[in-house]
Amino acid sequence: MEAVLSELEAVLGHGFASPELLLCALTHRSLTNERGANAPAGGKEEAAGAGDNERLEFLGDAVLGLVVAEALYGLHPEWQEGELTRVRAQLVSRQHMAEVAVAIGLGDYLRLSRGEDKSGLRRKSTVLSNTMEAVMAALFLDGGLEPVRAFARRYVLGEAAEQLAEELRHGAALGNYKSALQEHLQAVQAGSPVYRVKSESGPDHRKRFLVEVRLKAEGGEPGKPLARGMGSTKKHAEQDAARRALDRLTAAAAKDGALTVDTELTADTEEEEQAAE
Repeated sequence: MEAVLSELEAVLGHGFASPELLLCALTHRSLTNERGANAPAGGKEEAAGAGDNERLEFLGDAVLGLVVAEALYGLHPEWQEGELTRVRAQLVSRQHMAEVAVAIGLGDYLRLSRGEDKSGLRRKSTVLSNTMEAVMAALFLDGGLEPVRAFARRYVLGEAAEQLAEELRHGAALGNYKSALQEHLQAVQAGSPVYRVKSESGPDHRKRFLVEVRLKAEGGEPGKPLARGMGSTKKHAEQDAARRALDRLTAAAAKDGALTVDTELTADTEEEEQAAE
C-alpha cells in the first residue's frame, strides 16, 4: 500500500506527512460497509471506524471552489462577478473533475468493496469526481492551500481555463457545445443535430468513443454529417463533435458572410477524422 500511495503522491506533487488522510480520501463507503459487515462480533465499530471519503468530499468541494475562485480572480481582473462565477462553475463541475480524475488515473487507486469493484464503479464519473474532491481535502489538511493551488493550476485550470476564457470572449456556451450547436442550427433554420456513436476503442478503464453529429433529416433520420468527436465517455465525445461542428459552421459563415449549412461544409474529411482520433 505504501508503494501505491507513493505513486499517487508523485502524481499529486505532494508527499503526505499523514498518509492516512490520502488513504481515507481513496476509500469508498462500500468498502467500509463491507468490512463492517464481515467483522467479527464486537469488532464492527472498529472496522467501520476506518472511515470513508464522504466527509473529505464535503471539505474538498469548498477548498477547490476557493482555490479556483482565487486563481480566476487574479488571472482575469477584467471579469465581473457573473463571468467569474460562470467559469468557476465549469471548472469545479462534476464533469470536469471526473475528467481530471481520469487524466491522473485516480480510478486505479480507489478502494472499493469487491462487489462494487466488479460492477465497474471505479469508472463511474460521479464516483471519480467525488473522490477527486476528497483528495483535494486530504491535500489541504496535510499541507495547507499551496499543494491544492499547485495541483489546481496544473490539472483543474490549465488548458481548460484558457479555453473557457476564449469561449467567454466570443460569447460561446462555456463548455456546453451541444446547446450552442442546437441554438445555432435553430437560428439558421437548418434543423436539429443527431448524435451517433461510430466506434469504441480501448480497455474498459480507458474507453474512447468516436461520435458523429449529423443534421436530422425529414422523418427523423440522420442527414448530412457535420463533424466527428472523440472522448472518454459518450457525453464527452458528443460535446467534442458539437464543438468541431460549431467551428466549421463559424468558419464557413465568416468566409461566405452567411450563417448557412451547405453540402461542402458538411462533407466529412479525412483530415478532420484524423484530428478527432
